[in-house]
Amino acid sequence: MPEFVFAYHGGKTPESEEEGAKVMAAWNAWFEEMGKAVVNPGNPVGMSKTVTAGGVEDHGGANPISGFSVVAAADIDEAIDMAKGCPMIVDGSGSIEVAEVHQM
Repeated sequence: MPEFVFAYHGGKTPESEEEGAKVMAAWNAWFEEMGKAVVNPGNPVGMSKTVTAGGVEDHGGANPISGFSVVAAADIDEAIDMAKGCPMIVDGSGSIEVAEVHQM
């Protein structure tokens, strides 16, 4: 089955332990809902650097990645349907870039 990368953009940092626990519960529920389709739940990521032929810049561009996951789905449309349930999408705090992993 094809695999797809979910590249997360945006989101917000919880302001309290209680809010953090609520956010984690929402993410865990979403992953449980997707079940075995979750190949790698991934993690949040730190500040990125952009490497080009002209050098290195201390940012991730206009919309830096904030985390990633890998899921298995029949096609990109099924992967997109899965992405729509992400807590960041549901609460409007971020977006997800969905891309198929090409096997080489």
